[in-house]
Amino acid sequence: MESDANASVPDDDTVAASSAGGLAYWGPAVAVSLAMFIGVIDSTLMNVAIPAIVVDLDTTVTVVQGAISFYAMVMAALILPGGKLSSMYGIRRLMTATLLVYGVGTTLAALSWNVVVLYVGWSVIEGAAAAVLLPLTFTVLLVSYEGRDRAKALGILAGVNAAGAAFGPLLGGAVTTFASWRWGFGIEVLIVLVALFFVRYLPREPLTETRSAFDVGGTVLSVVGTTALVAGVLFAGRYGWVASRRPFVVGDVRLDLFGASPTVWLVGLGIVVFAAFVQYERRIERRGGSPLVPVRLLANGAFTAGVVTNASRSLVLAGFIFVVPVFLQSGAGYTAFETGVAMLPFSVATFVTSLFTTDWRRFVPSKTLIQGGIVLMGLGILSLVSRTTLDATLVQLAVPMALVGLGLGLVMAQLIDVTLSSVDAKDAAAASGLMNATMMLGYSFGTAIVGTYLLRRFYGGVVDGVFAAVGTDVSAGDRAGLVSALEDAAETATKETQREFLDGLSAAQRELLVGVFDSAIVQAQRETLLLLTLLVLLVLLLSTLLPGGETDAES
Repeated sequence: MESDANASVPDDDTVAASSAGGLAYWGPAVAVSLAMFIGVIDSTLMNVAIPAIVVDLDTTVTVVQGAISFYAMVMAALILPGGKLSSMYGIRRLMTATLLVYGVGTTLAALSWNVVVLYVGWSVIEGAAAAVLLPLTFTVLLVSYEGRDRAKALGILAGVNAAGAAFGPLLGGAVTTFASWRWGFGIEVLIVLVALFFVRYLPREPLTETRSAFDVGGTVLSVVGTTALVAGVLFAGRYGWVASRRPFVVGDVRLDLFGASPTVWLVGLGIVVFAAFVQYERRIERRGGSPLVPVRLLANGAFTAGVVTNASRSLVLAGFIFVVPVFLQSGAGYTAFETGVAMLPFSVATFVTSLFTTDWRRFVPSKTLIQGGIVLMGLGILSLVSRTTLDATLVQLAVPMALVGLGLGLVMAQLIDVTLSSVDAKDAAAASGLMNATMMLGYSFGTAIVGTYLLRRFYGGVVDGVFAAVGTDVSAGDRAGLVSALEDAAETATKETQREFLDGLSAAQRELLVGVFDSAIVQAQRETLLLLTLLVLLVLLLSTLLPGGETDAES
């Protein structure tokens, strides 16, 4: 049904449907919430299992980190065209088919016998299916509910989104410690089956009565632009941001990039392609066609501010839930399950706050609530710095974790509704696709940038610690070369691989390097948390552009 996107009070028909419909009325919200849950939990569930995956598949932290980033990249690249499908095909049939494809991907990931199979099942198949599922979530709620029911449904969705990010570490830690990381994907199969039951409550019809043509040109440009941007960021960890730290080799061919990192070229290509994408979409719109993203959305200041703020929030969250589990296991020696328990205060606080604060905007402006949540996130992350030690206890971590969760939940409960309520119902699908695409870009960037920073600082700390112990100075150039060589020679960012590395050394060398490894991981984590705090300040700055200076009672 088509409605005013800015409606704040449900009409009589909506109230009657809510009272009489029961499960049928809220069925669409349940279905899309489950779809959102499996789309979000996929990465967070496995973050705490990274060391286990490294050992089981005989790979490295960097490779598994790449799988997480590639999953987010595939979603980001395909979400815009994925969002368009709901205007072309019946929603029920589209979601059913997509859930089945997702189930195939997660089954393959669960059975993966090497890294290639893991990438295909997890990053490619699941990522592509999630690119169709996620835009449907917001869109279905925007057209299915009005007024406070819409705010409630979006709040539930925000809570589920947060729960996927929050409860994933606990669930992943439990299955990894007491069974196998593969059972994490098995659980997703069960969630898919439950979601398929609730799909029956979705409408059969497409979101628009007139079936529009698929924007092939816009799709190609958006996929190329997104892939170039994310690939550039991923390459930055290995090759640097500007000047290349090592030769760029594809296969057996060494490419001459004039001394520059491939990141410079790929990010530049992405920016140019997206500029062409905007011009192409404007031309399609002027001709009366159906662009992938209506250009009028980009001219909507309130929507654009919400999208940018949400993307930067996603970047911070991705970095946080990647580096904290890695440190707790690789540095503090926690098991995967203990890591999940350590993050439980974060999980509970995020879920509860996002679920039960949607009505607070009646008393406090949404913008104020969002900015208050951002401040809490920053305080929580900053307070973790002093608690980052090898003997950090669950009690010591509880308050900072809870602060981050409270802040995140408060932001998510308000930000999604504020952003999507600023667009007309006719643009709901495109707005949902664009918001999800930028959110996934932020997630991919966060995992790549923050994760790479942590590992780079760790390896640099190892090199510095060794030379400090033997009382030898080293030039900046030689230091950079040694850090790169250490990265290439051995993966030493997990306890298991550190032990394997140390077992091949003499007793004196082992004694020296054990202390170096411990000191390096603690210092690297502290510096990474400070980087995250700076990124939170960026989110706070961007949030000043948001609308929402009045309460719902005043508007």
